[in-house]
Amino acid sequence: MDRNAWDPIFRERFARHEDEFRWLYMELYHGDEQAYDYFVQMLCRMYEQRPASMRRIDEERLADPDWYRGRDLLGMLMYVNAFAGNLEGVREKLGYLSECGVNYLHLMPLLESPAGRSDGGYAVADFRRVQPELGTMEELAALAQDCHERGMSLCLDFVMNHSSEDHEWARRARAGEKEYQDRYFFYDDWTVPKEFEKTVPQVFPTTAPGNFSWCEEAGKVVMTTFYPYQWDLNYENPVVFNDMTENMLYLCNQGIDIIRLDAVPYIWKELGTSCRNLPQVHTLVRMMRIACEIAAPATLLLGEVVMEPSKVVPYFGTVDKPECHLLYNVTTMASTWHTVATADVRLLRHQLGQVFALPRQYSFLNYLRCHDDIGWGLDYGFLSRFGMQEVPHKKYLNDYLTGKWPGSPARGELYNDDPRLGDARLCGTTASLCGVESARREQDAEKLDWALRLDIMLHAYMFTLSGIPVLYSGDEVARENDYGYHDDPLKADDSRYLHRGNMDWEAAARRLVPGTPEQRVFDSLRKLETLRAEHRVFDGGADVWIVNTRDDSVLGIGRYFRGEKLVALFNFASSERTLNIDELGEFSDLMTGEPADKWHVKLPAGGFAWLLCDFDKQN
Repeated sequence: MDRNAWDPIFRERFARHEDEFRWLYMELYHGDEQAYDYFVQMLCRMYEQRPASMRRIDEERLADPDWYRGRDLLGMLMYVNAFAGNLEGVREKLGYLSECGVNYLHLMPLLESPAGRSDGGYAVADFRRVQPELGTMEELAALAQDCHERGMSLCLDFVMNHSSEDHEWARRARAGEKEYQDRYFFYDDWTVPKEFEKTVPQVFPTTAPGNFSWCEEAGKVVMTTFYPYQWDLNYENPVVFNDMTENMLYLCNQGIDIIRLDAVPYIWKELGTSCRNLPQVHTLVRMMRIACEIAAPATLLLGEVVMEPSKVVPYFGTVDKPECHLLYNVTTMASTWHTVATADVRLLRHQLGQVFALPRQYSFLNYLRCHDDIGWGLDYGFLSRFGMQEVPHKKYLNDYLTGKWPGSPARGELYNDDPRLGDARLCGTTASLCGVESARREQDAEKLDWALRLDIMLHAYMFTLSGIPVLYSGDEVARENDYGYHDDPLKADDSRYLHRGNMDWEAAARRLVPGTPEQRVFDSLRKLETLRAEHRVFDGGADVWIVNTRDDSVLGIGRYFRGEKLVALFNFASSERTLNIDELGEFSDLMTGEPADKWHVKLPAGGFAWLLCDFDKQN
């Protein structure tokens, strides 16, 4: 490698990280100099191919490394086809997204995947081609450019644990080419796979049992942790790491700002282990972080780690050796819906207390709903103190949120129901789970008022947390479940399509009609977003704590930053609550601007209050 020919900026960035990166690479790949030299050359090549517009963004964000930790980011998650048909359609709707206040746009998987065997786009056949019906890579780059001109960042999934069985590597592996079989996990018989099965949990025990599949064409067994058409990549082979990192940087060079690392805990496999969260996973993620900091430093890495907090937090890395910039606040999401179903905030208080105790530089994505199901990975050790046992409690949660429990207004459906274990996960939109759907069907104005109040309260609670709040497309206009998936043979077996329906643009238009549910939710969310951006107390550097409400149905959160204090109160009960809050200062109601009596705070059922104290003005 002729380092004298390198661009001075690349040379300086590489030199800053070289000692650590080389040590990590050589340790993981047993001193493979040839593979290391190839990686460095690839890194230089991807830097050279980076467009000038992205290099300008690199410099802007290097000058402000905490740009994503403020209070002005609002995300939205969407499927391109469901939202606007294709990428060009999304470009045409950027004005609507700006009206929503969105400046962080997450497009669900859109790379080329085989029809009927894509797991919603998570079985990628080509990491450099867009699914034809959605558009082209050139159109994706043009969308990214338009987003940047509007101050929006673009997020895309990078499915790194596996490829589609239709990927070129998989096709050549099936044809018997050992070089490509070595990029996966192939075995001549079931001896080794059976050993793996002794310690490796199943991801989808009912719809895709086991972790291996027989490949008839190759006459061998192949590892398929998720579905039989998704072949696990072997990151013990440096060629896989080199080429997949290049694929990631290629997407960065198309204008992608945030790379969502899909199923990252699974990417290293080792016999005799659970093949989850192994130390080598963190080495790989750290090396990918370094690669981005050298070749595309504007990029954020978002880790998809859908596990308990003790497993999630390590993916931030350390202050000196960071890994992911962002992680999902998944346990909080599940605990939130537990609280909706039980009207008991004790678990949520306990769980948030753990989150609030983490270093402030840890940044989470906060969300109520996403494209996926809700899994009940709760702290059952804590819940057992109150007589809530895991299996019956999961059944209660699912019964309540599917509307089977007497009097429940929620409407959801089960996913991956396993009667043998008494376990299942849950699907549904925010509005339908809050009771908006059932109230509208019953034409019950009182129930609808309560359901909309609950929907808005949950969003206010999400905006109160530090991190980046992310809306699921349609939630801004109280979108309900879409039962049409039952009639589609490609979707009927996957109840997650219940909340993945097409955007209802007629309903969205009603956001402009006073008195409609769409207008009430849309305008409320816009006000919450605006207040959050205006007040420094919502900054990611704020101190955050649990406020004692002396009521197990009311959650209290305190925030303080540079002279501003916020006391946020959220009533999960089905009846009004009156509270007195023992917090220093004189408060006003942030939503109305009127003075607030902290000793006599009234919260309607499903209601909330944002109480602000500005010590600078009081002094």
